[in-house]
Amino acid sequence: MAATPSGAASVEGAPDVDTSQSGSGGDACAAPPEGSLPVAGHDDLQGHGNGHGPGGKSGGLFNAKVMGLALGSVGVVFGDIGTSPLYAFQAAMVQAAKDRMTDDSILGVVSMALWALFLVVTVKYVLFVMRADNKGEGGVLSLMALAGRALGQRTRLVFVLGVVGAALFYGDSIITPAISVLGAFQGLHDVPGLANVASPKFITFASFFILIGLFLIQSRGTANVAKLFGPVMVVWFFTIATLGVVHIADSPKVFLALSPHFAVAFLLKHGIVGLLVLGSVFLTVTGAEALYADMGHFGRWPIQASWLFLVLPALALNYLGQGAYALHTLAEARAHGVAFESQDWFFVMCPPVFRLPLVLLAVFASAIASQAVITGAYSLSQQAIQLGLLPRMDVRRTSETQSGQIFIPQINSLLMLGVLALVLVFQNSDNLSDAYGLAVTGTMLVTTILAYIVVRHMWGWSRWMGWALCAPLISLDCVFLFANGLKIATGGWLPLTMGGILFTIIATWVRGTQILTEKTRRDSVPLTDLIDMLRARPPHRVPGTAIFLTSDPDVAPVALMHNLKHNKVLHEKNIILTVLTAETPRVPEIDRIRIEPVSDDFKKLVISYGFMESPNVPKALGLCRKHGLKFDIMATSFFLGRRSVVPSAQSGMPMWQDKIYIFLMRNAANPTDFFRIPPGRVVELGAQVTV
Repeated sequence: MAATPSGAASVEGAPDVDTSQSGSGGDACAAPPEGSLPVAGHDDLQGHGNGHGPGGKSGGLFNAKVMGLALGSVGVVFGDIGTSPLYAFQAAMVQAAKDRMTDDSILGVVSMALWALFLVVTVKYVLFVMRADNKGEGGVLSLMALAGRALGQRTRLVFVLGVVGAALFYGDSIITPAISVLGAFQGLHDVPGLANVASPKFITFASFFILIGLFLIQSRGTANVAKLFGPVMVVWFFTIATLGVVHIADSPKVFLALSPHFAVAFLLKHGIVGLLVLGSVFLTVTGAEALYADMGHFGRWPIQASWLFLVLPALALNYLGQGAYALHTLAEARAHGVAFESQDWFFVMCPPVFRLPLVLLAVFASAIASQAVITGAYSLSQQAIQLGLLPRMDVRRTSETQSGQIFIPQINSLLMLGVLALVLVFQNSDNLSDAYGLAVTGTMLVTTILAYIVVRHMWGWSRWMGWALCAPLISLDCVFLFANGLKIATGGWLPLTMGGILFTIIATWVRGTQILTEKTRRDSVPLTDLIDMLRARPPHRVPGTAIFLTSDPDVAPVALMHNLKHNKVLHEKNIILTVLTAETPRVPEIDRIRIEPVSDDFKKLVISYGFMESPNVPKALGLCRKHGLKFDIMATSFFLGRRSVVPSAQSGMPMWQDKIYIFLMRNAANPTDFFRIPPGRVVELGAQVTV
C-alpha cells in the first residue's frame, strides 16, 4: 500500500534505530533529551583510553602496525592543524600591528602560538581528552554518549551540549577546506613574476579545481586517501621545520618566546588588541577537534605518536622561524628608518627561487588539510544517525579491517557545495579568518564540559580533582571564545549562522520523531491484548514466517494490525523485531540478539548495534540459529509500517518545523537498504499521520 502523496512517508520502526535500550520507549529514530540509557553489551569502559579499534592496547607506541597507522594519520588527521602556519601567524601579526610593533610584541605573538599548541592540543586533547574515548571512538557526539552513560541517563544539558558541539563542528567542516586552499594559493602573490597572474578569479577557479577533486576521491576510502596523503604531509612537515630552523638564526632571541611570560605580558599590555591577536592565534590549533573526531579511523596511539614526535616539533620550529624572521625584519626597518610592514611571513621567508615549489606543496597540503574535518564529519554523521539525531543516510564502509573508516555520499555532497559557496563569496583566506575560530572554540568548550562529566562520574575522580584538571581548560576555552566573539561582526556570524541552522535541523528531527512516536503509541494496541483477542477469534493461518519491524516491541506493530485488518491472515511464526542502538561504538556478537518468547505464535527479537555500526538485519538473523530460532530467510516476509506524514498547525511543532521534518523524512535513505533487507521479501503497509 503506497504512501499518500500529500505527505512524507516514513517506516514504522525504521526512520532510524532506537537509542533507548529498554526497547519500550519511542520511535526508532527518537533521541529524547531525557531518559534512562542502560547499555547493550559489556560495560567495561573506564574512560582510560582502552585503545579499542586500530592502534589499541596491543603493542603501545612503537609496533609496526601502529607506526603504519601513524603515517596514515599524518595525512588525514593533522592536515588541518599542520597547514595553520600558512595564515595563523600572519593574521595575528596584522592584528598586533594595530599597536606600535616592538620586539616584545613579536615575542608575545610567538609565545601565544606556542603555548596554544602546548596547552590546547598537547595537554587538553592528546594527553587528556583522547583518553575519554568511547571504546576507541572520539568526537563530541561520542563524548555525549559517554557522558550520558556516566550519569546513567542522557540529561537535557548533555543532549543540548552534544548537539551544539556537533552543529558547530559541521560549520568548521565547511570553513576549513575553503580557508586552507585559499591561503595556499595566496602564496602566488609572493612568487616573482606571478603576482599579476594570481588574480581573485584565478585563485577562485584553481581552488574550485582542487576542492572538487578532493571531494571526488573521498569514495575511495580513508585508507587509500591516507596512503596518498601521508607521505606528502611528511614532506610538508619536514619542509616547514627546515624553513623554521634556517630562519631561527636570523634572531635567536626568539627562543625567549618559549616562556609564557611574553604571552601574558602582551595580553595585559595591549588590552582589546591583545584579545584580537589571541583570536587570530587560535587559528594555530583549529584542527584539534578534528584530531579527536578522527580517532576512530586510526586509534589513539598512532595519533599521539604522530603529534608528539613529528607534528608538534615541526609546527613549533616553523612558528619560531616566522617569529625570528619578523624580529629580523623589524630590526632592519629600524636601521633604515622605514615603517615595519606585516607580510605573508610563511612564504617570504622562503628563498624566491623555491617559492613556486613551496606554493605547490602548500596547495597539496591544504587540500589534505581538509581531509581531517571531512573524515571527522563522516564519523560525526554516522554517530548522529545511529543516535537518532539525523535521518537515515547511506553509510558505506571503505575498509574491511578498520570499521571506523566510512564514506557518506550525502554529507560529502553537502560539504562540497558549502565549501565551494564560501570560496566563491569570500575569495581569500583573510576574509575567512575572522569566521574560522568561533565554531572551533565553541566545540572545544563543549568537549571540555562533557569531558569533566566523564572524569567526575565515570572515572570516579573527586570533585576537586576534576575541577583542578578541567577548570583551567574551561577557562582557557572561555578566553579564546571571548576573543573570537569580538569578531562576530567581521565574519564570526558565519559559523554561528551555520551552527544555528544545523541545530534547528537536529532539534526538529528529534522533536518531530518524539511527536510521531507518542501518537503511534496512543493509537496502538498492547501486544498482549492483541494476542488475547487472536486466541478468542483466531484468524486464518498461512505457512511461513513474518517479521514485523517496530521501535516499540510492547505494542502491536502498525503493519501487523493492517495485515490482520485488510488481509485477514496470520503467519505460523511471527517475530516482533526491534533494532536498538547502544551507547557504545560496537556491540559484541555474543550480545547482538536477544529473544523473548511471548506466546506460541509470537516472539520478540531485539538486535543491538553500536552507534558506529551499520545495521545488517539478515546477518544478525543468522545468529538466531544458535538460540534455537530457525527459519529460511528467503521464505520469510518482512513487514514495515509506512507512515505518510502531513503537517498540522495543531500539532506539537510550528508549521515551518513540520515542513522541515517532512522534508527530512522524504530524503531519508530507504529503510530496506539501510537495514540490508532483501527487497523482494519486504511488504509495506501504510497509514497517514499528522505531526
